[in-house]
Amino acid sequence: MHKKVIAEAVSAPVLPQSAIYLNRELSQLAFNRRVLAQAENPDVPLLERLKYLCIVSNNLDELFEVRIASLLANNHIEGEFIEPPALSAALAVAGAECHQIVERQYRVLNESVLPQLAQEGIHLLRDQDRNDAQRAWVKAYFDREVRPLLTPIGLDPAHPFPQVVNKSLNFIVELSGKDAFGRGTAIAILKAPRVLPRVIQLPAELSRNGVSFCLLSSIIHAHINDLFSGREVLAYSQFRVTRNSDLWVDEEEVKNLRQALQGELQSRNFGVAVRLEVAKNCPPHLSQFLLEQFSIDKNRLYAVDGPVNMVRLSELIDHVTKPELRFPPYSPMYPPKLANADLFAVIGKHDVLLHHPFQSFQPVLEFIRSAAQDPDVVAIKQTIYRTGMNSDLMESLILAAQRGKEVTVVVELMARFDEEANINWADRLERAGAQVVYGVVGLKTHAKLALVIRREAGALRYYAHMGTGNYHPSTTKFYTDFGLLTANPAISTEVNEVFIHLTSLTKPKKLEHLWLAPFALQKEFIRAIRNEAKIARLGRPGHIIAKMNALLDESVIRALYAASADGVKIDLIVRGACALRPGVPGLSENIRVRSIVGRFLEHSRIYYFRNNLAHDVYLSSADWMNRNLFRRIEVAFPVLDPALKKRVITEGLNPYLKDNSNSWELDSNGVYQKRKPRGKSGAFSAQQHLMQVLGSPVE
Repeated sequence: MHKKVIAEAVSAPVLPQSAIYLNRELSQLAFNRRVLAQAENPDVPLLERLKYLCIVSNNLDELFEVRIASLLANNHIEGEFIEPPALSAALAVAGAECHQIVERQYRVLNESVLPQLAQEGIHLLRDQDRNDAQRAWVKAYFDREVRPLLTPIGLDPAHPFPQVVNKSLNFIVELSGKDAFGRGTAIAILKAPRVLPRVIQLPAELSRNGVSFCLLSSIIHAHINDLFSGREVLAYSQFRVTRNSDLWVDEEEVKNLRQALQGELQSRNFGVAVRLEVAKNCPPHLSQFLLEQFSIDKNRLYAVDGPVNMVRLSELIDHVTKPELRFPPYSPMYPPKLANADLFAVIGKHDVLLHHPFQSFQPVLEFIRSAAQDPDVVAIKQTIYRTGMNSDLMESLILAAQRGKEVTVVVELMARFDEEANINWADRLERAGAQVVYGVVGLKTHAKLALVIRREAGALRYYAHMGTGNYHPSTTKFYTDFGLLTANPAISTEVNEVFIHLTSLTKPKKLEHLWLAPFALQKEFIRAIRNEAKIARLGRPGHIIAKMNALLDESVIRALYAASADGVKIDLIVRGACALRPGVPGLSENIRVRSIVGRFLEHSRIYYFRNNLAHDVYLSSADWMNRNLFRRIEVAFPVLDPALKKRVITEGLNPYLKDNSNSWELDSNGVYQKRKPRGKSGAFSAQQHLMQVLGSPVE
């Protein structure tokens, strides 16, 4: 009886949407609560706790810049249309949750992290905390470095409210009396110079019991009266506005996407305002004045008890040299079999699996560097989504092009917040002689692929790298990802077919091993899920384990519900937003959802299907989200070597199912509960375990 009801619910649900799916915004914000819990954890080193607070601020910035901004703009985001009543409800619940998170975040900063830093001799001094000698130094710094760069603007018909750059530090000032021309200009706006550091270290001789810092905002606060001679400052507050930062160009209309994007980048800092942050003691009439200037609803006003941009406190972390207040140093292992080896010879004999950051990313860089220098290599093809402003890998591609090799690079210009870096690399690559394309109109190229074509014994041989993460030298040190180096002809030939598809825009040939979005990826995932359900209905064990960043695609969720109803055991490890509601009787009682938040950002996507002991394992750059499955070029690739397949399971899945230190379990109400050791079982951290097994701590 149960199964019949569930089958009907999955194909055409009679339950309300809220009974089947969890709210996306609340689920994303729940992830930020889990990050915030790291900042509250006394077992986490103190500077790392401050870093987690900064991460929460950065995450909330992006939530408002993209998700909230898009919802407010036109009820659309990432291809979804949201009805006005649902839109209002989504904004209301997200807003209430954001206010709670921000309040808790500043409470942790002021009541826990900063006092404990002071106990460690790291002082963040407000004006009232500074002694006379420190005040004198700050005054001299202000006069020398800050005041010459300040331009207060008194508001009148000739001086209208100025343009305020996205996320910049500003001050609103209320003045008494009349200005120099006898007029009663009561409000002035002051922009903090963006060229100045936000955290300033005082000289060692002025630092008591350690090291002392001041925020630029505190220095300006202390001397704001000096900027308005002859007038009394009645009230003032720092403020910061967050704007819609999602770039948009009509890719079907523009003739040159790169030129169009360059124009859009210039206007990104002045998009529609979506959030206003002010100091907690900002007078209501001043905050109301700002709300009116930016046309922001009062529900999106945040009065914070501290700096309006907590992300800037990461500069303090960079200044402090106290290793005991950080995570212990860690050195990724360089696989011994690759040390001083001919990479192409090694890969030619067997596939190589790399698990970052526990294993070094250096072999991937050397793969491209060797290809650039090898006279037998005739061509290199690569996708680039995020790689940063400085990249040895990109320099190697430029060198290869300069040496006359056929270099083709698919650069995703619409990689959010990395557009400028990617435009710069595209320009340099083209000037070096590489062939640069920008993917497919309307679809982001998110797949992580590299292909080297080498002439060996008179024939061409393909060597491929496929990964779950970006070719970014910095993020590979703290994002968990898998990469596979292979010369398997069946796989590497299909990688080449994907590149031909991306550059020629022709319909891709039928791929036997790679699952390619937007053509087949969702279909193949659902087919694999339904296959497990079929096996379970025949009375044999069915088991699915999937690890990803987000689970939001309704069709995949429905397939998982149906598989659960058929008795398939389903373990999901979802770092961020999850719309699936686990553990609901008659709907999802065989599904468990976990989230891991630890030292490293969980980023790998792993999909395991038991398949009658075939143990199918796929790695991918794609999450189970509609945008990944239909609005991006994505690839899921199989791990065929039995030994490497076992490694993915024993390193990428099993430890995370066992984790009881950094694991949070999702219940049917959408609430995450921290898992704890039970009985005689000790604490177990998947990331710590992998660091010990695969890497080596720095002595």
